[in-house]
Amino acid sequence: MAASDILFFIFSALALICGTMILISRNPVNSAMFLVLTIASLAGLFVLLEAFFLAAIQILVYAGAVMVLFLFVIMLLDLKVEERRKIKWLGILGAVVAVGMIVAIFVKCLHGTMLDARRAPDFKAGTMELGKLLFTQYVLPFEIVSVLLLVAMVGVILLSKKDLK
Repeated sequence: MAASDILFFIFSALALICGTMILISRNPVNSAMFLVLTIASLAGLFVLLEAFFLAAIQILVYAGAVMVLFLFVIMLLDLKVEERRKIKWLGILGAVVAVGMIVAIFVKCLHGTMLDARRAPDFKAGTMELGKLLFTQYVLPFEIVSVLLLVAMVGVILLSKKDLK
């Protein structure tokens, strides 16, 4: 067994364990920290695929900037115990939906990769190709995500102002 195979199993197991701990943890700050560990282990998997740019973006953007935003929102809202109980049922429903989606993706991947299993994905494209794709073919999803983040930030500000009155 090669060293890259061992690292693959370590990073995969770490991602699965930390992803499970996100759902199990009762404290939102602990869940956010487990999310950082999950993102870091996914970056390790990108390194094993020799997709160094994606690994760096995974660490810088997701583990850095987005997680700081998440922690800021969690600390700003300061959820009370009663509200956490209400959120628990939503979490269980979200977990069931997520598991269903993972099973559907897994089944689709099994059926979709049988014909072209010999073709390896090309992860070595540079940032120029990624930028062209992002701002031409995927410009609408990119803008939708930016508007959703803006709405979430405005919502957090409104929720925090409501507590001050």
